[in-house]
This record gives sequence, C-alpha cells and structure tokens, in this order.
Amino acid sequence: MNRDWNPSLYQSSHSFVWEYGRDLLGLLAPLAGERILDVGCGTGQLTAEIARAGAEVLGIDHSVSMITQARRNFPDQRFEVQDVCAMPFRTEFDAVFSNAALHWVERADDAAAAMARALKPGGRLVVEFGGRGNTRALLEALRLALKARHGAEPQRVNPWFFPSVGEYASLLERHGLEVTFATLFDRPTALEGGGEGLANWFAMFGASLTEELRQPEFVRLVEQAAAPSLLRDGVWWADYRRLRVAARKEG
Repeated sequence: MNRDWNPSLYQSSHSFVWEYGRDLLGLLAPLAGERILDVGCGTGQLTAEIARAGAEVLGIDHSVSMITQARRNFPDQRFEVQDVCAMPFRTEFDAVFSNAALHWVERADDAAAAMARALKPGGRLVVEFGGRGNTRALLEALRLALKARHGAEPQRVNPWFFPSVGEYASLLERHGLEVTFATLFDRPTALEGGGEGLANWFAMFGASLTEELRQPEFVRLVEQAAAPSLLRDGVWWADYRRLRVAARKEG
C-alpha cells in the first residue's frame, strides 16, 4: 500500500495513536536489560517509553519521514528504516512489540514469520492493531460518497488487514508462536481538530485509499454520509475496533 506519511500532522493531530498505546505497555511489561523490537514505531514515543524501563530498544518503521522525526524527537534512541516482512533478525530479541501498525502490512503472513524469527526461544510478542470491523462506519461513508459521485459501487474501499481473533491466532501459531492472550474490543476515539477532525484523519491515514480524498469537495461528501453515525456535538469520532494479542515463541 502506497503511504505518504506526514510526521507533523501525525504528532499534532493524532497523538491518540501512541496515547492509547501506553496501555499496551502493561501487557509488554519490559524489564531492564531486555532487547526489545518496536515494529512500526512511528515518531518514537512508545519506543522511548519502553527504553525508560531500562530495556535496549530498536524502533523500526517503513516510513523514512517517520524515522527521521523519531530520531529528532529522541536522539539517544536507536531507529532504523525497515520493512517488517524483510527484517534480517534471527533469535535476537526478548520481545517484539507493535502498536497500531500491523493493519498496514498486506503481507501479514510474511510479517508474522519475520517477527517470530526475530524472537529468542521463549520470547514474547505483544501487538495491537485494527481488528475485524475496524472503522466500519467510516469506510461505509466513503463507499457511499464514491457511489454518489460515480453512480456505481467502488471496486475496493478497505485495503487494510483487519483480522478476527481466530484468524490472527491461527496465523501466529503457524509460525511457532503460542497465543497466551487475545481480545477484540471497541475503542470509539474522538478525533482531534473539532469540525476538521475527519478531514485530518483522511489526510493522515486515508490518502492512499483514493486520490479523491485529496479534494476538499469530495471529503465534504464523505462527511455528509458519516455525520449521522460519527459526528457528535461537533466532534468527529472514529469507530475503532482493536485486536490485542500476546504470544510466546516455542522453545
């Protein structure tokens, strides 16, 4: 999936991404001296939080612009531009952590295999990302706007990987990871920016869905379709559903 990330917009209007991710750190429970890999680290906020526990952390992200900003934010931390599916690591990490990133990875099986390879025997995986039904109302509004503009059903609206608990647990188990905890839960999230919240969300996360989302008049069409379910008292909400999973590498 083609992504053109804007680190400034991410940090100014989408801090909820890592703010909610702090809750996931309790499941990770990093220890001093551990080597931990943060997959899809973005601009580095959670990488730095893990490091404060005394762990040695490497943050990786596919986006050059995000890694550049992470290095500016936390110059004492280690960050690298890497594709999770092509990571070279072999039995190097005590834990692999990922927040709000893996739904962007179309090659989910390759990503799971690479994360499993990176772990030491007995190492743990702790991840959270979009699960089955994530942003259903938001994507339905996009579908309706595309249909209204073109007079026909769009071919594809959702390019993301939003698996069920069973689907993702089975995928991890195929790569020697024993699932110890898994849950799918709703997390309605207020979008920053008031009346511009939905437009900002599409600017950050949805520009790769269709070029038409770069056109303000089309965004207004989407807003009209989304307003009955996602606009409350002048605040836009994203109907997030998150999949949270912990697993341990066999051996």
